[in-house]
Amino acid sequence: MRWISGILTLAAAALLSASGAAGPTGTVPVLTLEVRAEEAADRLTVRGRTVANRAVTVEAETTGRVISEPRRKGDRVAAGDILCRIDPGSRPAQLAEAEARLAEARAEADAAESLSAKGFTSRTTRFARQASLQGAQAAVDLVKLDIERLSIRAPFDGVLETDTAELGSRLGVGTPCATVVDLSRLRASGHVGERVVDGVALGQHARIRLVNGREADGRISYISRVADPDTRTYEVEITLPNPDASLRAGMTAEMIIDLPSRRAHRIPQSALTLNDEGTLGVRLAMDGVARFAPVTVLTDDVEGLWVTGLPETARVIVAGQEFVRDGRAIEPRAVTRDELG
Repeated sequence: MRWISGILTLAAAALLSASGAAGPTGTVPVLTLEVRAEEAADRLTVRGRTVANRAVTVEAETTGRVISEPRRKGDRVAAGDILCRIDPGSRPAQLAEAEARLAEARAEADAAESLSAKGFTSRTTRFARQASLQGAQAAVDLVKLDIERLSIRAPFDGVLETDTAELGSRLGVGTPCATVVDLSRLRASGHVGERVVDGVALGQHARIRLVNGREADGRISYISRVADPDTRTYEVEITLPNPDASLRAGMTAEMIIDLPSRRAHRIPQSALTLNDEGTLGVRLAMDGVARFAPVTVLTDDVEGLWVTGLPETARVIVAGQEFVRDGRAIEPRAVTRDELG
């Protein structure tokens, strides 16, 4: 059954009416419900948004004209797939020249080594030839590295978030080829207050409810150690498996974090009231008078609210609480949940 805040059910109203408009010696008739503390699951609800596990803009590391057909955004790519291919230009000729110089330097180094062993040349000459050989080898390696960079590849499995560079466009060092997004996992990011952050721990279960109604389960993977200086809140991230990439990044999310269970009471929502200072609570029947007790709402379910702040066993006034103040004599009548309707 659902409790409607601030409105008595017809059954409760009828019971209160049947008990009389006023009790003996000016007492106020009220209905009470005895509630006992139980272990109640606690949870924390945080507003946040989903974030891609990884997103990288792949940039050119050499210069040249694009000679590959573009791939369109939304395409799936695997790690190592070629995204952009750059015209090699004169690089093959540069490699051939560098390799020829390397062969020459190697021959000169071998000759110097042989002559030095026979005492026909100085150690200085031998070292100079070795240095020339190393320089020639480095030149070959640099040209080969530049040729490898002509093929710009996907760094990981993912989805293209942008088209790759268009055929015929010229890329320079640092010019974007494409943006690749990894959606195999998502992270939901939000902020929790400083009063509740200690109740959150790495590995805790959490449920994500997206604005489009989709839901997913995950676990807390990050808790900030430093509060935001403006809001005094701590960032929390929840990692969600997303193997089919069906969940989208950048979507508004409700992060429901399971907390350790606590002793709490389930009460009708209509039993809540405010005292003269505006504090939220309930009125209890104690020794023939009404007493206000402040409460903290943990969560709700189809049968009412879970609250803390009450004695282990409490007689909560569920009808007539708005007509009494602290210390006012009451005529309580006990009812059951079924009688309240």
